[in-house]
Amino acid sequence: MMKFTKQNLIFLVGGMIMYVVDIGVDFWVASKYFCQGQYSWSILILCFRGLSSLITQIFSYEWFKNDWEGTDTGKLKLVFLVHLFQCGIFIRYWFALKYGHQAAFKQTSSRDASETDISNFIQKQAIDAVTDINMLRVFKTFLETTPQLLLQIYILMEHHKINLYQYAAIVMSFCGISLSMVDYQISLRKSLPDKDEFRVSSKFMYLFYKLLTITSWILSISLITLLSVRISVILLIFLWICGFTWTLKQHTTFCKSKKMEYLYRTVVGIILIFSFFNIKGRRTKNYISIYYVTHTVITLGILFVYVFWKPYIIKEICFTIVSILTISSLVLGIIFLIVYYSHFHPTTYCRPQVCSDEVDGVAGQKDRVKTDRFQNFLME
Repeated sequence: MMKFTKQNLIFLVGGMIMYVVDIGVDFWVASKYFCQGQYSWSILILCFRGLSSLITQIFSYEWFKNDWEGTDTGKLKLVFLVHLFQCGIFIRYWFALKYGHQAAFKQTSSRDASETDISNFIQKQAIDAVTDINMLRVFKTFLETTPQLLLQIYILMEHHKINLYQYAAIVMSFCGISLSMVDYQISLRKSLPDKDEFRVSSKFMYLFYKLLTITSWILSISLITLLSVRISVILLIFLWICGFTWTLKQHTTFCKSKKMEYLYRTVVGIILIFSFFNIKGRRTKNYISIYYVTHTVITLGILFVYVFWKPYIIKEICFTIVSILTISSLVLGIIFLIVYYSHFHPTTYCRPQVCSDEVDGVAGQKDRVKTDRFQNFLME
């Protein structure tokens, strides 16, 4: 089975530090805008933070409740209070560090079967704990980090200047998206039967594909927001409706209760605004093609509007630089996407009997995740 190593433990600690720093940067940036009289931007940043925190706490507590079903209710009440005060993620980090330390430093010198079973159980606990954190971080990335990046780039284009705290917010947003994508990918592949054959190059290809396509899309939305906030909001709502409708048709089964399942589908609809994810682990060549063709058409349409209908705005922003970045990141992102699925996706080099028709890691996952959460989670 896949091992939880000392390197994984270091990355876990680094992730926790980044999470705390990210909170600090958010409040720092919000306070700066507030002091400058930019109340709407300050409120938006805090709303993104608050919405992200609320939803992740709800899912985190629901998972604790499912995992601890039939156990001490007093313990569960304490966990509820911690989540009520928006600190549930730190409980999860504590469990992950506890199990991760045991898994990384426990040496099984005996070949006795019982010793091996104990070691495997500890490894499984550590991997499951980290997997839960990474799932929550995916929610946070698209509920808070990505919208914040969109807001900061819009502010930059509107005012043509940037301060230190804005640089900090943009850098933290890119770091947050990058780390979330990489950690998510690692957790996903640890649940696959061909996990030992997954390559480092595949992770980078996947990262560049996601990061470049998301960057291009954020730049496009920033441009249309600069043109008209109302049109931008209408477009985002329309895209969310499309994503939400698609999740309904996919009949997702991530949560045990109907209310939580609809909340999950609502969140997935938001995620699909910014990036494509295979939510059922099926072959999605047609869906992903439609998704990125649509994004390409909208992006070109926005640039077309600026060039032919609103040329006076071009003089007010660095349109040439923004348009080059938008097109180049989109083209490079799609190239990385094609290369990743053609040559670096694990199903292109894992054993045929293992790969079968399972594109995104449904096969064999029941043996790894006790609660089977990841089996029904976003795939790719």
